Amino acid sequence: MTTAIKNLPRDEIVMAGNGACGGCPATAALRIVGKAFGPNAICLMTPSCSVASIGLLPKSSFNYPILNICFAAAGSSAAGMEYALESLQKKGRLSGEKPLVFTWIGDGGTYDIGFQALSAAAERNDDFIHICYNNEAYSNTGVQRSGATPRFAATTTTPTGKQVEKKNMPLLMLDHHIPYLATASLANPGDFYDKLIKAKNSKGFRYIEILAPCYTGWKFAAEDMINISRKAVNCGAWLLFEAENGKIEFTNPTRKFVEGAASPESPAEYLSMQGRFSAALKGENRDQVINSMASQIADDLQSLRRYSAN
Repeated sequence: MTTAIKNLPRDEIVMAGNGACGGCPATAALRIVGKAFGPNAICLMTPSCSVASIGLLPKSSFNYPILNICFAAAGSSAAGMEYALESLQKKGRLSGEKPLVFTWIGDGGTYDIGFQALSAAAERNDDFIHICYNNEAYSNTGVQRSGATPRFAATTTTPTGKQVEKKNMPLLMLDHHIPYLATASLANPGDFYDKLIKAKNSKGFRYIEILAPCYTGWKFAAEDMINISRKAVNCGAWLLFEAENGKIEFTNPTRKFVEGAASPESPAEYLSMQGRFSAALKGENRDQVINSMASQIADDLQSLRRYSAN
């Protein structure tokens, strides 16, 4: 049974005084990470909104030891940190339980700039957790398109809408044969927490990706962040599942979509709630855009069916 919000631990790693936008999805998600991982953890971050919101050095609004690293180096740096802790423990220079090492990285540092080192860490099965908070753009530097930006979305580098589909990073990670992988949504915080606990209790390379709707980049009202997250799940634009040693289990409503027990909602409302799609939805192109996303969702579901059948 999914953990209820009221039963989440009281631990808080996101403290007052940070520079995040009010209602930032990354900050909300990081609060849940802290509740799952507890105080004995070390976080690595590449340049991102989260790094920008930490506060003025030498202090931090995040109550974890945090290492700010180069954009392309999340996988290699986290692996190095884990090996260093393991060495210290073997030499008797580290007392108590070894800290959990995890990365907190945006889609730019996961899908694009950091992919090479991340893929190498996954192939080596290095013992840390990589968490991608996916806001589908380089939001911190002005909302440029990333490999996670969906087709037709307007960004500062695709002002008329992106013309190609986004990568399917979770499936790319599945092909690395890692011990644990999961996707999550802020509309399902208990599910996110439970998947973090599973990752914490596993060994080897673990990958978790959470959709982080950025209202400044996606152009919607801040108070609609959770609703947007829920709409993404209900229409299939964001699919919820996990894989332990390659065995896939689906989270509702994705489970019902995969099994054919229910159909995804039309993506029309999800798209129309976001200003980044407003130009694409104007006039005679509207049906084409909606149908294109619905077709892509159907393809993604079919891909998951094939993976789960293997």
